[in-house]
Amino acid sequence: MLVWYELHPTMESAITREKQLKKWNRAWKLQLIEENNVSWQDLWFDII
Repeated sequence: MLVWYELHPTMESAITREKQLKKWNRAWKLQLIEENNVSWQDLWFDII
């Protein structure tokens, strides 16, 4: 299930953001998801 994603203008900025998020603790990641996808809807079909 895909519950969160971000679009980036370049692969470099996407990789930088990925590395940043990997350093976040679980609570911060959950907060990020819940701020943007309150119902935890599967977003897979939004990106294909």
